[in-house]
Amino acid sequence: MTGWDFLDRFMYAFPPIATTVLFVAVLVIFVIGFSKHGLNFLKYGFKQAEITGLSAKIDELRSEVRSEVSGLNARFDGLRSEVRTEIAGINTKVDGLQAEFRSELAAIKTNHFGHLKGFLTELTGILLDKDIINNTDKARLDNQLRDM
Repeated sequence: MTGWDFLDRFMYAFPPIATTVLFVAVLVIFVIGFSKHGLNFLKYGFKQAEITGLSAKIDELRSEVRSEVSGLNARFDGLRSEVRTEIAGINTKVDGLQAEFRSELAAIKTNHFGHLKGFLTELTGILLDKDIINNTDKARLDNQLRDM
């Protein structure tokens, strides 16, 4: 037997006026309960207990949560300052490494071109010995190398 069968038998057991009055009463009770408790009225009915100190407990919880959040904010601020200090130290180290790298690169360039000049001077001497170039061309090449 389903709920609809029960409702059908129940409606035919009473006269139509009594059924209408009963229906209106149930409707009024439902409207009052729904307006007071919302959707929870369908679950719990009128047996819902109002907690007397609910607003006080909520305010207490809010203050606890706010104090915890402010504590977390203070911790994060401390961590931020530590991270900024570390980043500044890292930037200083990187700047030092960049300066050291630039000076080493300049030394390598100077040394490299010094070796290259020596090699080209030696090459012009060999070319002169083999009679590929003459003394005028060698002097001109040596002047070019001296200007580098």
